Amino acid sequence: MTLTLTAIHRYPVKSCRGEALPTALVEPWGLAGDRRWMVVDAAGEPVTAREHPRLVLVRPELREGGVRLTRPDAPPLDVRTPDGSALTEVAVWKGPFAAAPADDSAHQWFSELIGEPVRLVYLADPTRRAPNPAFALPTDRVSFADAYPLLVTTEDSLAALNDLIAAGPGRAEGPVPMTRFRPSVVVAGSQPWAEDSWRRLRIGTAVFRCVKSCDRCVLTTVDPETATRGREPLATLARHRKWDGKTWFGTNLVPDSPGERITVGDEVEILDSVESDGPHR
Repeated sequence: MTLTLTAIHRYPVKSCRGEALPTALVEPWGLAGDRRWMVVDAAGEPVTAREHPRLVLVRPELREGGVRLTRPDAPPLDVRTPDGSALTEVAVWKGPFAAAPADDSAHQWFSELIGEPVRLVYLADPTRRAPNPAFALPTDRVSFADAYPLLVTTEDSLAALNDLIAAGPGRAEGPVPMTRFRPSVVVAGSQPWAEDSWRRLRIGTAVFRCVKSCDRCVLTTVDPETATRGREPLATLARHRKWDGKTWFGTNLVPDSPGERITVGDEVEILDSVESDGPHR
């Protein structure tokens, strides 16, 4: 069975729209440029599309020295990367750790979108945050991603899920695109749900640990093109992919060979796998 890397995605600003890339550099904390920016509230907690779906309409574009932000109802805004001399405390699930605030124009731009005061911050030093130690090594690091540096999904599992949606009460909301799941890398050529059993894989010359399957939240029900919310795919996952009171799709990865580059079309090899009757949890 030949497995192939068919897509690469990065998300410059947490919870905002992603961008498809032909190639990407793998850093210890994720793909280069991935989720180094985040919108936070007054307490430093993440402001995400789970509560504010309109964030998915923001299109970030990384540029030399900063990021350009565009959305349908406002002029574009160029935000320079903070130098890190000023810091504020933020958290993602657990914390606190230090991030650098952007300038006031960025805070105002996002506050107008959200409808409440928020700030845009930058992770100037990505070594400041560690993943969950229950599934990671003490030396592992992660950006502003929810839990781990990368997420792998498979076209084969998505096809199986869309077949289940088509056969169920939520058929009018299907099929759902892969963008609902916000993967870093997408693989084709496996059996559906085979990623539950993966423990180490190679993409091109880059090696990753498969540390934990991904339990899914309400963000998957937000249409990334319109910001409208439905019930799928969570409703179907809850009927067919539910363990420990959670629904599961995709697998989290930690790089074991940072500094390598991955490219769409790369061969994917499963280096270690186990017998599995469900997600790695």
